Amino acid sequence: MFRFCMMFICGIVIVISTAAPAAAEAFDKSAWLEDLAQVRQAFATRYANLEWAQFDNANHLSDLLDKTRARIDRAGSDADARAAFDRLTQRLGDGHVHFDWPVAATSAAERSGAADPCRNFNASQAASPLMVNAPGYKPLETPQSAIFPAGTLTIDGRTVGVISIGLIGAGARPELCRQAVAALHLAAGSPCDDGCQDRIDRLANARYTEAFAAQIMAVKAAGATALLVDIAGNGGGNEWADAAARMLTSKRLVSERMAFVRGAQWTKNLLALEATLRRDAEGATGSDRTMLRSFADQAHAKAMVAATPCGSEPLLLGNKPNCTWLGAGFFVSGPLAAADPKALKDKPWAEDVFIPMKYPYEEGVWRGPLIVLIDGDTVSSAEEFAAVLQDNHAALIIGTVSAGAGCGHTDGGEPIKLRHSGATLAIPDCVYLRADGTNEVRGIVPDLLIGLRPSDSARRRSADVAGRLPEALQRVSAALPERAR
Repeated sequence: MFRFCMMFICGIVIVISTAAPAAAEAFDKSAWLEDLAQVRQAFATRYANLEWAQFDNANHLSDLLDKTRARIDRAGSDADARAAFDRLTQRLGDGHVHFDWPVAATSAAERSGAADPCRNFNASQAASPLMVNAPGYKPLETPQSAIFPAGTLTIDGRTVGVISIGLIGAGARPELCRQAVAALHLAAGSPCDDGCQDRIDRLANARYTEAFAAQIMAVKAAGATALLVDIAGNGGGNEWADAAARMLTSKRLVSERMAFVRGAQWTKNLLALEATLRRDAEGATGSDRTMLRSFADQAHAKAMVAATPCGSEPLLLGNKPNCTWLGAGFFVSGPLAAADPKALKDKPWAEDVFIPMKYPYEEGVWRGPLIVLIDGDTVSSAEEFAAVLQDNHAALIIGTVSAGAGCGHTDGGEPIKLRHSGATLAIPDCVYLRADGTNEVRGIVPDLLIGLRPSDSARRRSADVAGRLPEALQRVSAALPERAR
């Protein structure tokens, strides 16, 4: 099963150079323009959000590329040229498009390629919880509070539980990784291949899921009749988003649809999925076998679409092509848009058809009024978490419009290394489509907008949110079915 890299900082490819520094060379404008031509070609053939960038975004991609060329023409140094490339991505406003510039190796471990199985678990990735700074916030002291800070607020005499999610998935919890390494009895310094790393990730994320469920139960025990989930500043993560969202509502959530860039990457992905599903079907019986074979047939048909090019030349000229630029995929959750985890629990192929089954989650751990706080630094899979709850009318989203990153890179994507500068361009190869058909890269628009300025202190912003919670509670409680209150 292929993976989606949905984190704002995920899919970054660092180019390591161990060569001795060369003597300073004269600025070569033509070489930078050649790199820009390579960038233009990459956008024209491999960029999932090309239509959005040309027709929906205020800054048309073709115009941005022309302006980048003009800036390079005016550049007087390599630093100026790099700044022109970085400005292109900043103005584009797609959180999954970025350039990574070559850096020198900084340690013997990097130079030797020594692998630490917990190297990708970095506590600095987690956002600082915002609502812990709110007036009247009372923290809950539980064993899980270091992972998911939780507490309560009293709003109009009502107890509101607050849980902060700093990252989607366990990637910011190196202690969970170390616990997984110990539980798997892996010797320090021993080789850890992809299968080994996958076992570590699964166990760390399983414990992350258990900690989240424990905190939900803790706020319930503290008397909370409504829950505020704080994902302000959350930089994304992994597919845990879909599982976590399902833990917070009694509704059977329906995931967003996916679309993909036609080409070799997705042809390979879908053919691999087809092969997996056909193997699964061989060991299944009855209606399960029928379902798995049907999904395998669908995966094959989608792979044939992926293998059929759609010329993008009209798009860069501001015209719609005669073909459909993107292929229609399955869902963010896999071939199944929704499922009962209890019914799938003992199926060996469960996560092949429903990705949230990678995590030991239970639906509806929280069943009451739900509010989700986002801001302009809520990115990628954190946006997907908010989107699936909003699209299913399972939560009230409050705060400011999110960053807008949408789908990321499949299996790390196919980064493009620029021939002159050595920079790596990462561009997304998939799209998440909201219930209304819009591209999630546009960002999540809250149901209740709150003017949160990035320059304000955390105390000021949390107070602004707390000041609007009476209205939020009134709105979310009115929308919730009586049986779930």
